[in-house]
Amino acid sequence: MTIDQAVEFVERLRADGKTIVFTNGVFDLLHPGHVRYLQRARALGDALVVGINSDRSARANKGTGRPITPDSERAELIGALKCVDAVIVFDEDTPHALIAAVQPDVLVKGADWAEDAIVGRDVVEARGGKVVRFAVEPGYSTSAIIERVKRSL
Repeated sequence: MTIDQAVEFVERLRADGKTIVFTNGVFDLLHPGHVRYLQRARALGDALVVGINSDRSARANKGTGRPITPDSERAELIGALKCVDAVIVFDEDTPHALIAAVQPDVLVKGADWAEDAIVGRDVVEARGGKVVRFAVEPGYSTSAIIERVKRSL
């Protein structure tokens, strides 16, 4: 979806009294940790909107050589998950503008993010929403997968 389509989608849901959950990430090399995280996020509301860093944004955050999977393919994979209701690729270094546009009721991030470092926290809490942090699934990491592949070559 585009940002405008996502805003329309969320407004329709909110008019029906639905709770909107938002999370974001690169989601490069989809693994069970990602899926479990997204399933837990979706359980917090009626609809899960996921922001995915564009290729440019992912490189700015993760460094050269990332992402491995192009943003259009990452969006397709995340969007195919039953627990995900909408996917938006964003090109900014942070999802702040996207969160401000969507105005979610719940913002979810991994516990590897410090509470005061969660982008969009101000937007969500200003409208009475909540921010939830989930522990990172042990044993799952895109960086670890990449290293394992490199060692096997």
